[in-house]
Amino acid sequence: MTEVLIVVFDGVQSLDVTGPLEVFSHAGQAYRVRTASLAGATVRTTSGLRITPDEDLRGSAAPDLLLVPGGAGARRSDPEVVAWLRQHAPGAGRLASVCTGAFLLAEAGLLAGRQATTHWGYCAELAERYPDVRVNPEPIYIRDGNVITSAGVTAGIDLALALAEEDLGRDVALRIARELVVFLRRPGNQAQFSVQLSAQTASRAPLRDVQQWIADNPAADLSVQNLANRASLSPRQFARAFTAEVGMTPGRYVDRVRLESARRRLEDTADGVEETARTCGYGTPEAMRRAFVRALGQGPAEYRRRFRPATNTING
Repeated sequence: MTEVLIVVFDGVQSLDVTGPLEVFSHAGQAYRVRTASLAGATVRTTSGLRITPDEDLRGSAAPDLLLVPGGAGARRSDPEVVAWLRQHAPGAGRLASVCTGAFLLAEAGLLAGRQATTHWGYCAELAERYPDVRVNPEPIYIRDGNVITSAGVTAGIDLALALAEEDLGRDVALRIARELVVFLRRPGNQAQFSVQLSAQTASRAPLRDVQQWIADNPAADLSVQNLANRASLSPRQFARAFTAEVGMTPGRYVDRVRLESARRRLEDTADGVEETARTCGYGTPEAMRRAFVRALGQGPAEYRRRFRPATNTING
């Protein structure tokens, strides 16, 4: 049985606690989950929900898995919670954070020199406040040694499912995912949000239509000239207006859409690399390979292997 301790505090995000807790509880007797707060006091979450923990954090020992959730209270970094983490967390078998729980780990010096992530909206703040942490805003969770940090809120469920797969095997993790009606295979290095979410939406209807057309037709002729024709603008007018309203050049936007489309096909289909390259507008497998290496540090074949690992490990 794996001992799991979840640290709770005033201002904790309720789903950061309950999401992983539900995953572990659906694993039957494999995990024993406890919650702990300072003095064992009832805490109030950011949504107003009250949680009565199982024990006093001050008397808690380091478990097999120590989970630190996020929320407004995590960014305030209670000194006593930080001191407890600094003293006890190094003794945990694995240390994990959800969302802005990474701020508590960083304040305790537990992320120094490590790669970490958090909710995309707080990555810049985490990097600024803790320059000794190598913040990566892209993945939904990332592992560096025995420390695993995850992105915002629901990413804690992905993290917990990955841990369950590592501990108990794919079949058990898949059963839990089905019971919770969630995806099992969201890889840790999957981006926190899509191109359409991360980019701005153009205010003018013709440019919005072009954005949608690019997403629906990644293999089409997506040159500035052709896109400008669709928007009934000159290439120069189109490039200037698109960049101003979307926040990136047309070429950069097309590159990101094609990469995202290719990643999804490699994750969700059995299409080969050559077919994926053609379908997503790269023309040749080598062009797609260069795009993957430039953006992700690995080729399409390695990306697919990581997405469907032969052994049960967390992406890191």
